[in-house]
Amino acid sequence: MRPVRVPAVASAVAALALVSGCGAAGGLESAGEAPSAVEPARLWPDLPPASAAPYDYGEGETARIPGITVPGGDVHRLDPVAVAQAGLKAKTDRDSGLDELPDATVRQIRACRTAPDDCPVLAPYYFDLTGDGRDELVLGVRMPKRQLAVRAYRADRSDGGGLTRIMSTSDAVISVELAGRDLILRAPSVISGYEYRTAWSWDDRQQAMLATRDEIVRVPERRTDRTAPTPESSGSAALTSESSGSAAATPKSSGSAADGR
Repeated sequence: MRPVRVPAVASAVAALALVSGCGAAGGLESAGEAPSAVEPARLWPDLPPASAAPYDYGEGETARIPGITVPGGDVHRLDPVAVAQAGLKAKTDRDSGLDELPDATVRQIRACRTAPDDCPVLAPYYFDLTGDGRDELVLGVRMPKRQLAVRAYRADRSDGGGLTRIMSTSDAVISVELAGRDLILRAPSVISGYEYRTAWSWDDRQQAMLATRDEIVRVPERRTDRTAPTPESSGSAALTSESSGSAAATPKSSGSAADGR
């Protein structure tokens, strides 16, 4: 396919810079001809396009958390263990089944009050993931085989102060990080020296966090992790289960849950 050249005005500017600066000490020098922009070529153009996804990966699923109210719309005032316990009864707007936790983890969550040392709910974090100036609640739940479930919750703005889960995913993570307003999950790869990185971003149309970027990247030989914040802080940093502790150790007093008390 014939390449598409950049507009003539760009070439004219480059030529002007060459004429005016070439040979002058400290002046502008040409970097050469601008590269061509090549239109992508479609392979197998006669192949009929798919009209539906073959699998439901749970992207964009949300769930109203039953029995939880958010005082003043402030998720900082919620008890994270109560939220995790109430979430066990939540019904998603679709039924992919990907929000389900292992039976052993469910039993541990239900027993967080009586066996706090075994509670898998990590200390909460609070970040403005949606860009509306109000924090969302981010919870991590430890699962068998060093896997971690990561869930984000948003206070409802229009119907009586309820709580909605806007993200639910799990993986065997290296770390969970915040970059801007994106949550980044780093996971090991079977290829030595590489790792997976998935970025979850708020989508205003879907009113949910979506996996907007999923890539496999080479790991630098020496990687210096950013300083991890305390659960009450925000900003760009690494969130690791080792530094978070258990939410059962420092429960909040506000909010309510159907089976959390």
